[in-house]
Amino acid sequence: MYQHVEAGIERRTQGEVLRVEPWGPHAVRVRAAADSIDDERSWALDLPVRDTGEAEVQVREDGTARLVNGRITVEADADGRLRFLRTGEVDEGRELLAEKRPYHGYPGPRVHTPRGDGTYTAEQFFEGYDGERIHGLGQQPHGGLDHKGRVIDLVQRNTVVTIPFLHSSRGYGLLWNSPATGRVELAADATRWVADQTRQIDYWIVAGDNPAEIMSAYADAAGHPPLLPDWASGFWQSKLRYRTQDELLAVAREHHRRGLPLSVIVCDFFHWTRMGDWSFDPEDWPDPAAMTKELDSLGVRLVVSVWPTLEDDSANLDALRACGGLVRDSHGGLLRHHWPARGGDQRYLPMAYYDATHPRARHLLWEQLHANYLRSGVTAFWLDACEPDLPPSIAPRAVYHVGPGPQVGNAYGAEHARAVAEGFRATGDDRPLSLIRSAWAGSQRHGVALWSGDILPTFGSLAAQVRAGLNVALSGIPWWHTDIGGFLGGNPDDPAYRELLIRWFQYGTFSPVMRLHGDREPNQPFSARMSGGPNEVWSYGEQAYPILRHHLLLRERLRPYLHGLAETAHRTGAPPMRPLFFDFPDDATAWDVDDQYMLGPDLLVAPVVEAGARERAVHLPHGARWIDTATGTEHEGGRTLTVAAPLERIPVFVRAGSALTGTQVY
Repeated sequence: MYQHVEAGIERRTQGEVLRVEPWGPHAVRVRAAADSIDDERSWALDLPVRDTGEAEVQVREDGTARLVNGRITVEADADGRLRFLRTGEVDEGRELLAEKRPYHGYPGPRVHTPRGDGTYTAEQFFEGYDGERIHGLGQQPHGGLDHKGRVIDLVQRNTVVTIPFLHSSRGYGLLWNSPATGRVELAADATRWVADQTRQIDYWIVAGDNPAEIMSAYADAAGHPPLLPDWASGFWQSKLRYRTQDELLAVAREHHRRGLPLSVIVCDFFHWTRMGDWSFDPEDWPDPAAMTKELDSLGVRLVVSVWPTLEDDSANLDALRACGGLVRDSHGGLLRHHWPARGGDQRYLPMAYYDATHPRARHLLWEQLHANYLRSGVTAFWLDACEPDLPPSIAPRAVYHVGPGPQVGNAYGAEHARAVAEGFRATGDDRPLSLIRSAWAGSQRHGVALWSGDILPTFGSLAAQVRAGLNVALSGIPWWHTDIGGFLGGNPDDPAYRELLIRWFQYGTFSPVMRLHGDREPNQPFSARMSGGPNEVWSYGEQAYPILRHHLLLRERLRPYLHGLAETAHRTGAPPMRPLFFDFPDDATAWDVDDQYMLGPDLLVAPVVEAGARERAVHLPHGARWIDTATGTEHEGGRTLTVAAPLERIPVFVRAGSALTGTQVY
């Protein structure tokens, strides 16, 4: 029998405790455990729950129960199976999602298999639905927009970002509130979530009339992003890597000499003496304060790379060891992996990892960043390799302060960003921003600018980034971007690569963050002294340069619009870059388009992602009129056009009657 417990319902059997409770307007949280519910760790749902008013609860004599919270109704049958229905005058009783027993004789829709150490392998089954489209789930490498029919590994890797929140075309959002490694299988007949090692099943589901409502509810539950700092909306210059203070300053000075806009320049890895010192090497960077002062006079902010790895003789390893702030190895001792270290022999050394889940370790990290960087004028940090970057053979052996890697490891990047965000806020800065390669549910509240990692410099890779970014947007992260031009190579003297770089730069101009980065040819072996080839806008020849310059100036004109989108993202959780169906859910074709997007409500962007293409199809969503920014021609929505796309520009349309009407875009 169910019981009415506080605002929700609870069912206890010999093998399971099940609890369902309202968790914000139009949403419920479901937890199930083999023994007892864990109330200590709420993971992404650790924010105060907004008042939901009075949820309606019925516990019936036939062993069933019903909970109604705004637009969502939960029907619980006598066997413990839950159905989530739409409440409302229009869709009253429509099934949004239902738990499923996969076949006769199976224990049920939820399975807790003991591991022998007090934890369980957990499985949660739901029905599959014809025609359902599933988006979100972070940044996945399969190259598509719709995840339906795919298996998504719940792991963190370079280029793979697990955020276990999905948006369904059926009108619900679901958060799998567990940082355990595992997978979600989105099959035609069923969906199965699996946590390899956990103590309970924990998920949150919300009903909404449209994608914007669902994303707003998710932001209320898991966290709103802070306001984007104004400086971050401009152009970011980066490469692997500027090796000295003089080299970096020379690039900023050249931008100024040429009259090219530049907001941020990035100091990449191995600017330190020893990995884990978290400070500048005085030989190559003799006066950081003078460097940042000059950059400031040019209107440029400095962002500095920080890695979570430490050499044995680094300045901070002993202090972290003393407070228990290093990741341990389940095989004994500290978890270690080999990384390059500075020295004449370009050697690799085994290095330890700071434990971002340990409060004292986070505090110690911030103390060093503040003392060694902020006091010299550094604006923000690049939290690189923060999955943390471990091979699959080693990652499961990690033991963190809050638990074993298989149980909690997916949250590491979020906790790392938390360390920096809390540090900035303690200094009075309520608009923190960190460039970061890994994220989890709720990372947005820590002010992260996620990028897609070390990707290939190909047109196929560019096309995949467009779709990956749209899924990140529907995972709650508003500030996402790619290395313009791709990371792993690219020859600045190759005409074919120059075309790719131009097309990628155009896409980057209309991305939430615009950053040029990469390890260009001639490449060097991965070492502490490496540096890739030239990667500045003047590095790509006489044909490319005026096109890139034009887009830098265009980005400057877009910045006021981007600042308005930042306000909206902060207030409502609406991502700046989003699929067409976010703004036009009633346009059936918009759900099929995966190579265009909206930048805010008023700009429709159609990147060119094929070599040699000089035109492309563009769908103009129904419900608005659209102005071609290249010709000024106005078109009625609800149609697909073939639009010119010369090398100098990509197709961009402005919504007629919007604040951008009459603004010079192209």
